[in-house]
This record gives sequence, structure tokens and C-alpha cells, in this order.
Amino acid sequence: MSTFATAAWKGGLKDGKGKLSTKSGTLKDTPYSFAMRFEGTPGTNPEELLGAAHAGCFTMALSAILGEAGMTAEQMDTKCEMTLEKEGDGFAIKKIHLTLKAKIPGADKAKFDDCAAKAKAGCPVSKLFASAEITLDASLV
Repeated sequence: MSTFATAAWKGGLKDGKGKLSTKSGTLKDTPYSFAMRFEGTPGTNPEELLGAAHAGCFTMALSAILGEAGMTAEQMDTKCEMTLEKEGDGFAIKKIHLTLKAKIPGADKAKFDDCAAKAKAGCPVSKLFASAEITLDASLV
């Protein structure tokens, strides 16, 4: 599988503006800027998009692992918090926290926790962030 996304940028770092697009068209000329990334201006930023990718990848991986263990989720909701920290002359994603709430009929808590840990370690986006501290809070509801 191969896909792509594009970024276009005009101007300097703080006064410039960019647009993000994806092959699927889900994002099409979606604006992003320094203010959106660092100053809380409404809009998206790279870390938010990476967080969405990580939450989605982890949740899909968990679905597969649960299936192998004979369980099917009725509902899973995952939040991914990314922490961007100053590192040397730049910045780095140092911490990622996944919060999962899952409704899985007949699930055993120990088996569920084991499956969630396997998904956290094995999803491709988690592997991409191997240098970050990734923590997980998983609960059955």
C-alpha cells in the first residue's frame, strides 16, 4: 500500500500560510500556519494530524488483535495526545498518550489489557514513534 499527502507554503515561518491535501481528498487545501500550531489559533497542525493517524491506526490494530482473541468491539473510542517539546535548536514529539474506552461484550479485563498492549506496541504508527514515550490508559465501559 502506498499513498501520499502534499503541503504548500507561502511566506516566512511566523507570517506564512500553508495548505495540506491528501490523495483521498479528505483534506483539500486545508489551511495550516505557525499560529495554528503554536498559538492556539483555530485550524489544524502536523501534530494534530499525526495524533489522528495514531489513534486510528492503534484502534484498527486493536480490532484485529481482538478478533484473533475471539472478541469483537461494539464501540472503541481512542484519544491521542501529542506533546511537542523543545529539543536543542528545534522541537520533537517526546510523549504520546493514548486513552481508550471500549465496549466489548463478554470481554475479560486481563485479556483486553493484553490485546491493547499488543496493539500499542505493534501498530505501524506506534512503531514510527519508537523514540517517543507512548503511554496507554485502556478501560472497558
